[in-house]
Amino acid sequence: MKLNYRPEIDGLRAIAVLAVIFYHAQITTLDHQVFQGGFIGVDIFFVISGYLITSIILKELISTGTFSFKYFYERRIRRILPALILVMLVSFPFAWKYIIPGSFIDFSKSILYSLGFSSNFYFHFTGQQYGAESGLLKPFLHTWSLSVEEQYYILFPIILLVTFKYLRKYLGIILTLGFIISIIFTNWSIKNHPSETFYFLHTRIWELLAGSILAYFEIQLGRRSENRILNLLLPGVGILLIGHSIFFFNDKMLHPSFYTLSPIIGVCLVVWFSDKNEVVGKILSSKLFVGTGLISYSLYLWHYPIFAFYRIKNFTPSEFDKIELIFLTFVLSIISYFFVERPFRNKKFNFKKIIYILGFAFFIILSLNFTVIFNKGYETRFSFSNKPYYIKSKEFEVGYNYDNYSNKKNVLIVGNSHGEDTLKILSLTNLKDKIYFNLASPKKRKDDYNFQIEYLLKFLEENKAKIDYYNKNWLDHLTKQYANADLIILTSDYSKEDLKILDKLIQLLKLDNKKVMIFNNALEIKQQSSYNLNRFDYYIYKNKKLPKKEELKQIEKEMFEDIDNTKEINMKIKKIAEKNNIYLIEREKIFCDLVKKKCPAVTDSGYKIYWDYSHITNEGAKYFAKKIQKNKLFLIFIERLLNIKLN
Repeated sequence: MKLNYRPEIDGLRAIAVLAVIFYHAQITTLDHQVFQGGFIGVDIFFVISGYLITSIILKELISTGTFSFKYFYERRIRRILPALILVMLVSFPFAWKYIIPGSFIDFSKSILYSLGFSSNFYFHFTGQQYGAESGLLKPFLHTWSLSVEEQYYILFPIILLVTFKYLRKYLGIILTLGFIISIIFTNWSIKNHPSETFYFLHTRIWELLAGSILAYFEIQLGRRSENRILNLLLPGVGILLIGHSIFFFNDKMLHPSFYTLSPIIGVCLVVWFSDKNEVVGKILSSKLFVGTGLISYSLYLWHYPIFAFYRIKNFTPSEFDKIELIFLTFVLSIISYFFVERPFRNKKFNFKKIIYILGFAFFIILSLNFTVIFNKGYETRFSFSNKPYYIKSKEFEVGYNYDNYSNKKNVLIVGNSHGEDTLKILSLTNLKDKIYFNLASPKKRKDDYNFQIEYLLKFLEENKAKIDYYNKNWLDHLTKQYANADLIILTSDYSKEDLKILDKLIQLLKLDNKKVMIFNNALEIKQQSSYNLNRFDYYIYKNKKLPKKEELKQIEKEMFEDIDNTKEINMKIKKIAEKNNIYLIEREKIFCDLVKKKCPAVTDSGYKIYWDYSHITNEGAKYFAKKIQKNKLFLIFIERLLNIKLN
């Protein structure tokens, strides 16, 4: 039973891929991102895949009584791997040239996981939020959807074959139940586990099953809709639903969820009711739409790395740049379609030869990317490295007065890695002559350990008893730290969760008669278009030289502008501090020059201050230690809270 070619399906593919490309390009008009729901294009692809794959499998089962897994997977290999491997090989030299060491390792891992049909797991477990600014700089983030489809190709034929063989009468019911259960679970899961829900197959299967259900009923009935009025009206409704989602959905909505039903229903209406004699069918079957649909796979593969590498090298593209990049995407896609996709899909091209070619390409890609990982991203490619600038904060943790043998006061610092930075700075001031500074932590903590604000709240709420984060020694150590603290300083890169619990935490500390001081949010001196590099490091990375005096001034002015990113958070922290009548230290008044509107990038001796987008170097800690010693307001706060007199 032959699968009939439907040109309008290629037309739908064209809409899907263009929506995705324009979304990732961030096409804007009058400061409005036009295709803000373009991510829905991926969901359109899922429905089409479900429809076509189920049609192929069921028609073969009905006509032959069996199913050839060998032929099925041969077709998938011919279709998917050659173009994917080509894009990977072409991307590698650009990654070598433009991607910094740490991110180069991530790049190589993403390629390896993509080859293993599991990049969706990789991006989930590495915490990559789809749609976030950082994701635009990961050249193979888009392969998550290919991994979902590939996992579907592996599992679904087996499930469908078993169901067809033993439960054929109930196949339609089983497909429909699977759809209903999956969409209900997805709608619950997106609220509780958003990343898993977005990336994983079990919460995307309902979209694929929507296409499967259409294929099943088409084969059972031997036709699609023959109602002329419905065929005339409903494809237009379907296009309106798809268009509405592309132009009016956004990445702040819950997706996938019940909301996503709208474009999915739209696709189903077009697939089921479209006809070559009605308007929508004619448009989707036109040469322009069909031609774009035919190269849609190559378009999808090429567009993301092209835009990612441009952003890594040149920051945010202008609207004209975006048009040029889209044009380049089309050129490369046409080339790869005619010279790679079509030849490899041609049955005259012996499959054994294809396996040899792909096997050799696999070996090259594996060798290159494992070499990158084992060599730590080849740090020597660039003229700077952060390693010499970082010292573990535990080296500053000395002399905490547990047994009152000294007249010195104890200050306990609570926070994440930015708490460690605060510890470094305060430990290098002359305050250490009268104060012991320590970081809330387990007794034998690992170098990479960070104590979160939320842990202290749990510690207080559970009466310093039942809690066990790692082991009992930790609890005992924290209990001693807390009991002997004359002052507690809260200092962190505050998350949304931190802000929700901050007020309650401070009230509990005050109920325990603890004196509290709070630092506002960590500064984010971040160059957002290049993998967390601050502007100073990015200048070095891009120009392969240190900035001159005037260039440095410009960098420091831009760094000052970066602190706007923390204003909203700091306003919330200020209100909490005022409500609870506790001392607030505003970092920007210490870390930046508010009069000259600049944030220093290097010390007076020429050492850089930040080793990434926010954390300070050893020399940076010394630099800020001198500044804080001269900050009269901070010294007054310390004297009043600890009832001491500083020199």
